Amino acid sequence: MNQKLLSRKAACNIHGQDSSYFLGWQEYEKNPYDPITNQTGIVQMGLAENQLCFDLIESWLENHPDPAAFKKDGALLFRELALFQDYHGLPAFKGALAKYMGEVRGNKVAFDPNRLVLTAGATSANETLMFCLAEPGEAFLLPTPYYPGFDRDLKWRTGAEIVPIHCSSSNGFRITKPALEAAYQDAKKRSLRVKGVLVTNPSNPLGTTLTRYELDILVDFVVAKDIHLISDEIYSGTNFDSPGFISIAEATKGRDNVSHRIHIVCSLSKDLGLPGFRVGAIYSENEAVVSAATKMSSFGMVSSQTQYLLAALLSDKEFTDKYLLENQKRLKERHDMLVEGLRRIGIGCLKGSAALFCWVDMRHLLKSNTFKGEMELWKKIVYQVGLNISPGSSCHCDEPGWFRVCFANMSEDTLTLAMQRLKSFVDSGDCGSNHDSGHQRPRKQFLTKWVLRLSSTDRKSER
Repeated sequence: MNQKLLSRKAACNIHGQDSSYFLGWQEYEKNPYDPITNQTGIVQMGLAENQLCFDLIESWLENHPDPAAFKKDGALLFRELALFQDYHGLPAFKGALAKYMGEVRGNKVAFDPNRLVLTAGATSANETLMFCLAEPGEAFLLPTPYYPGFDRDLKWRTGAEIVPIHCSSSNGFRITKPALEAAYQDAKKRSLRVKGVLVTNPSNPLGTTLTRYELDILVDFVVAKDIHLISDEIYSGTNFDSPGFISIAEATKGRDNVSHRIHIVCSLSKDLGLPGFRVGAIYSENEAVVSAATKMSSFGMVSSQTQYLLAALLSDKEFTDKYLLENQKRLKERHDMLVEGLRRIGIGCLKGSAALFCWVDMRHLLKSNTFKGEMELWKKIVYQVGLNISPGSSCHCDEPGWFRVCFANMSEDTLTLAMQRLKSFVDSGDCGSNHDSGHQRPRKQFLTKWVLRLSSTDRKSER
């Protein structure tokens, strides 16, 4: 198609779709692993989905059929839910969501439903905040490594810029005062006006939580620079180990002078494992931001049917209490399974306590300590080993050799298979050889014995 017929926005190449993060997904979709129909396919370890507690939600749905059937006390509510709902959202759902947010944070802070703006997932929430807080060409500072999708979510349609806060493995990729100031000065050198800092807490892709010290540094920094702080807390319900998760809402409790510049993004995609429901939200005590974001939310609303169902689910405190505890337990078990499996292969991880993935250190497997070496290793792992993992360079990591590996979107048997495939690859000594994407025979040779061993046991459904 003639690109001249498109707008500059449609024709531009800043969506980020050509990132290795998304390219890995494309390779998986061409050849997805299945324990019965495609035993030599690619295992998806690049998708941060939580499938470990679906049985708990399914059990609740079986025992509470009315919400899913659009009924209340046996009476059908179809017409009421099918008709137009304004973009403020259903009060019952916003109230239930606000209470759930408090529960996830140990009820150390409370949330006002009137300060919630519903959005079609966290992607929409983050983009809406960019539209509210930054003009095209203005910048937000983000600590590295960061979620690859932010290049799309924050920049593509808004015209905002991202300036990295360079973090290092030497201190576990922690945020420091010098790193913040260096990023701010870098933006100034590029003639970019800085409008805020955005962090993910718990971190994607690190799987760590921000310390109280880091949160205090961030708050003091945004106050000193007179800018905003966005805390993306969509993984808040996945904290499974110490240190615990501290929300920015808790860290700033009692500091009324900063509340107008603090904005929280939340979602039900990661803890409840409902990314397909497209439920996100912005929480802010800045009335102007809430007002503007509410108007913008009409471009990405949550359906009335979804709100009705989830209002009932989240209002059941007995269920949410049980779910949060069991979810943490299962996440820790699966996390530890991955860490131990990698340890036996001689591969280490950054110590994590939250999220659905590990930040894995494969620097010793690189042919050269360069990003070219990282991409060579990544291609071998995708094409020869048959595992889609996310290279650190796609997350803008400053150091080659780190990879994000997900663990909660598969069965235990599939994770065992993935570790056995990786062990065979490392033991073969082929880590440093050149990759030929068109040559598939080596992968099939060293995978065959694992396929035969697991083919009869990997038929159970995801938890």
